[in-house]
Amino acid sequence: MTPAAQWPALDRTSGDLEGQVYRLMRDRILRGQMPAGQRLPSTRTLAISLGVARSTVVNAYERMKAEGYLQSTTGAATRVAEFATPPLQGQAAPTSLRPQPTVEVAFDGLFKSGVPDVAAFPHAAWARYLGARGRSLRVHDLGYGAHSGIRELREAILEHISTTRGVIARPEQLIIVPSTGAAIDVLARVLLRSDRPDGALAWIEEPGYGTAQALLRMACANLVPVPCDIEGIDIAKAAGPPPRLIYVTPSHQYPTGATMSLSRRLALLDFARANGSVVLEDDYDSEFQYASRPIAALQGIDRGEVVAYLGTFSKTLAPGLRVAYAVVPSWLVPEVTAAQLLRGAVVPIHIQAALADFIRDGRFRAHLRHMNAIYAARMAAAVSALRRHCGDWLEVGEGAGGLQLATWFRNADTDDLAATQGINGEGFALRAMSSLHLGPPRPGLLFGIARMPPEAADAAVARIAKLLRVLPASA
Repeated sequence: MTPAAQWPALDRTSGDLEGQVYRLMRDRILRGQMPAGQRLPSTRTLAISLGVARSTVVNAYERMKAEGYLQSTTGAATRVAEFATPPLQGQAAPTSLRPQPTVEVAFDGLFKSGVPDVAAFPHAAWARYLGARGRSLRVHDLGYGAHSGIRELREAILEHISTTRGVIARPEQLIIVPSTGAAIDVLARVLLRSDRPDGALAWIEEPGYGTAQALLRMACANLVPVPCDIEGIDIAKAAGPPPRLIYVTPSHQYPTGATMSLSRRLALLDFARANGSVVLEDDYDSEFQYASRPIAALQGIDRGEVVAYLGTFSKTLAPGLRVAYAVVPSWLVPEVTAAQLLRGAVVPIHIQAALADFIRDGRFRAHLRHMNAIYAARMAAAVSALRRHCGDWLEVGEGAGGLQLATWFRNADTDDLAATQGINGEGFALRAMSSLHLGPPRPGLLFGIARMPPEAADAAVARIAKLLRVLPASA
């Protein structure tokens, strides 16, 4: 173990102490000064040595773990990861010793979309909040009255999304649910009426979120795909009568990553007001933006109460927490809360209370900043590698935000289902873009970037390029 006294002093004038600790350890690993298996100082010991808060060191360690440089198990010391062993003395490493993407197979397949990196979850901090609230729940929180969410959490979430997303609402309009899917299900069953002419009609983006498609079908929706381009959904190209429900992901369209233009937003709101439609705005992973600040939510410019805004902590914290929320128009609140209770779409009170404290104490905002930096590096590495190795076959997006990257086959006749089957047989978990279309598909591949360390992306994509060369679907 490297003695804590041997760590150099930090430059306090430049700020970003967490980043300095991270870069200090990372550079030592890459130079071979900290070999694989070496034990690191405890976070408390190193914090005292460097004269910083322990949380600064904890966050730096978590970032290193998330990027694959460190490994640890419960009750054991943190050590330098085996696969991260660098060349000694700055010399070029033999090919057999260079980091290989196969180390990520434990993540249920490389480039899997729709999953965050839960290895970076702030376990220790969350455990403290959860434990404290579990021991001190109030009697009136333990009954049936708070099935739509305790007021503390509603207010904490609303304060956050009003600041970061421009959402305008009262706490009573915010309803806590276990997942975005649960919110879609409840709202669809409240809004859609199969016994009325066109009462079950729903418009959905094309290509679009497969889970939303399935949930709306389960609610007996008559789905009509509406094409998306670089400006988002184009309702001028929609066919048939006005729908009762319109599902959109305007801030970061799934799966293309497009941001709906202001003119399209205003046109959508005007249409919904004029035709009695309700817009389901799914704010899918829009808090992760790498080139600019997140664009404000559609709900914030809605003056006709036609937008129901959906958000989740599954991507920003962890899916296992099972916490999401819906901000619904005031006139819909009674029906939605009644339907929510009937369907049992509720979240345990102690988790709600702990999350309220976690948000109010600034922990959630800090975690978002931390993860945004991690995901930005992973997205940049994925985009660079794909353009370098697969540019002959694929058009690669900008990767300006989100946890997935859409690519399109240059040859429009490519069978992307066959291509993904062949590629995924080698340990990957790509998704065919055609599977996200209801109408005529455009072939492509969808890459999840959340669990791919930047240093592993190049080798992983090089493997995919070799597979594309031999797959019949890429001819």
